[in-house]
Amino acid sequence: MIGIIDYGMGNLYSVSKALERMNYEYVISDKPEILRQAKGLILPGVGSFKDAMAILTETGLASFIKEITNEGKPLLGICLGMQLLFEESEENGITKGLGLLSGRVTRFPGTAANGDTYKVPHMGWNDLTFHHKSPLLEGVEQGHVYFVHSYYVDTTDKEVVLASSSYDVDVPAVVGKGNVLGTQFHPEKSSEIGLAILQNYADIVEGRIAT
Repeated sequence: MIGIIDYGMGNLYSVSKALERMNYEYVISDKPEILRQAKGLILPGVGSFKDAMAILTETGLASFIKEITNEGKPLLGICLGMQLLFEESEENGITKGLGLLSGRVTRFPGTAANGDTYKVPHMGWNDLTFHHKSPLLEGVEQGHVYFVHSYYVDTTDKEVVLASSSYDVDVPAVVGKGNVLGTQFHPEKSSEIGLAILQNYADIVEGRIAT
């Protein structure tokens, strides 16, 4: 069973429907005692990094997430949920994140090096470029996935960037280190590729694939 962390800022419907299509059992909860019973967790997210961290901290979910990942339980962050895995964000002032991965969340400049402007947010389908082998990407073909975000992760730890997309800058699209994993795009909205990634995560949770 996968536990979907409900902190009031996640796209719970689309994530849960994707797991239903996979015939995979899940529970949606904001209670650590219930989420602890799950074999793995998903941290979804839509909205402001600052607001999300305030809620996670006030509810004790931030401490819970750090605790269970230290214990080795798999965690998958999606969109804002992926960004929250990192050290800090520049959105609405510097805000500390969960600090499970090294890097800072920063806004797309909106102006390219040649002076041309481009649209922010980065919204729509973009292709993936794989950089490192990962259980999360096992058997997944490089192709297009669906993004909606105005901020991206800037990290010097290139080993955690499993796949990227290009949107004026290189955008970490799939990240991972051990049991801590994330996708900047929405796998639940990314057709066959997204569902394949979610299936791999379910296999990781069940121990069928080792991280």
